[in-house]
Amino acid sequence: MQQPTFSRLLGLDCLRALAISLVVLSHITFLLYPNTTSTLIDFVRIMGAIGVDLFFVLSGYLIGGILLKILKEEHLQWSSLIRFWKRRWLRTLPNYFLVLILNVVGALIVGTSLPKDVFLYSFFFQNFASEHPDFFTEAWSLSIEEFAYLLLPFFLFLSVMLFKKGNRQLLFFRTTLLIIIMLTIFKIFYYFDNSITTYHEWSTSFRKVVIYRMDSIYYGFIVLFLVKNFPNFITRKKNILLILGLASFALLHIFVYVFNLLPQSHFGFYVFIYLQIVGISLALLFPYFLNLKRTFFGQQLIEFISKRSYAIYLVNYSLVLLNIELLFDIYSMNILEKTALVILFLLMTTVISNIMYVYFENPILKFRDRKFPR
Repeated sequence: MQQPTFSRLLGLDCLRALAISLVVLSHITFLLYPNTTSTLIDFVRIMGAIGVDLFFVLSGYLIGGILLKILKEEHLQWSSLIRFWKRRWLRTLPNYFLVLILNVVGALIVGTSLPKDVFLYSFFFQNFASEHPDFFTEAWSLSIEEFAYLLLPFFLFLSVMLFKKGNRQLLFFRTTLLIIIMLTIFKIFYYFDNSITTYHEWSTSFRKVVIYRMDSIYYGFIVLFLVKNFPNFITRKKNILLILGLASFALLHIFVYVFNLLPQSHFGFYVFIYLQIVGISLALLFPYFLNLKRTFFGQQLIEFISKRSYAIYLVNYSLVLLNIELLFDIYSMNILEKTALVILFLLMTTVISNIMYVYFENPILKFRDRKFPR
């Protein structure tokens, strides 16, 4: 039986391409300016972190949509949740474990010591409640996503099973909101139990830790609920929401810059406010992009990047950039030589991620759709 085809949304492809471009661009600064810091360089690197936040909201929106459709099934069974997880695992785990193995093998070849608890990577526990080890560092966000898709979907199903006659869309919204509020408890404990001396310390001990960041993905669930329940209003106000999202994002960072807000001096702001405003401002962009239907020059490139964004994210830093730094003395190079390295970095990232997508990721996705069709 031939499987149905599903059309891609141009706006979501644009958001994926934007997110991964911000991540890659931030990593390029480590080749061009390895031992330099400035306001501009710091901002570009922060935008790389914003790219990951955009991935979080985008993933939440997409997975929230899938879950909401499942929850509306007339005879909902727990087996539907297991099926959802199987489809999700076949989407994320093969690429993750392939790159994890390549990182382990690479470390053994060059003689780099592995984390003593490297086995935790197999279960995404390496940064569950503590700092992520300095190995395969991209994996921090994958851990957050995997646990986010275990926690809330379980409670969504539980709420529907307990309140069988309730409005399932409202249960979806209320359960999501309740989990977001409950996750704040972990942030409160973090706030009272920690003291921070640098931005990097805050980033590794809070921004990249599972129990503090799962709510970032659930903002996408809220966006999905609002889009589905207020489609006319969202569509009419998409331009206003876009401007509001961009303005709030810009004003937030202008405020941080003007008043020199740092985690060590404004700890509460960075624990309870900063990331939340970032997530909300990114969420406000979605109505505009969801209604983006015009074709334009470069659309095929955007789709190409979007389809390979997961592979690009996994390979560009640990497998490509760190090995380039290992092979070349970038600290003694001039700007032309560093520019050549950037071209090499982009070329290697594109080639490796394309090979991974075409010959590994895509075949597995096709198998998934045959084995567990939507």
